[in-house]
Amino acid sequence: MIGRLQGVLLTKQPPEILVDVNGVGYEVEVPLSLFGELPDTGQQVTLVTHLQITENSHSLYGFIQAGQRQLFRSLLKISGVGAKMALAILSGMNPAEFTSAIQAGDVTGLTRIPGVGKKTAERLVMELRDKLADSETAGVQAGTVSGSAGAKAEARHALEALGYKPVEAERLIKHVADDEMPAEAIIRAALQQAGGR
Repeated sequence: MIGRLQGVLLTKQPPEILVDVNGVGYEVEVPLSLFGELPDTGQQVTLVTHLQITENSHSLYGFIQAGQRQLFRSLLKISGVGAKMALAILSGMNPAEFTSAIQAGDVTGLTRIPGVGKKTAERLVMELRDKLADSETAGVQAGTVSGSAGAKAEARHALEALGYKPVEAERLIKHVADDEMPAEAIIRAALQQAGGR
């Protein structure tokens, strides 16, 4: 199995990148949501990977954080969810948003992801709600990308600790946060927004 790649990022052509590892080029599919976190071409990149072997192909999927790969693997265990759909799900939501939607039972939010219908969304909620809370996948939320997404996830956890439902916290954060704000500023702005209603 290929579990990790470190090399030079040669090309970025969504949903695929090409990584040169000591002269060998690896084609790796990554979620669209990760493209903003990748370095510029010509720079070093490190990915945790999942290798899928079928009768017709060998496909390599890459992630910045181990928690993202863990969620991808959890999705593959769901009946009717293949690698392409799992990649689409991670392209449509970061792991923290997905976990929040699952725990809140937000079927409507999940169906906004291309390719995810109501029955699939209901199956995801039913099969993953308990699993995303256990120790096996506890790293999913911690495995969010660093930077603005990490600050937003931290702010969401803080708002939930203050008694806001996950969907409410997510809505407040989306309304007030920008890419440069640290978690503390997002929390403060979200509380002001909530108080102003």
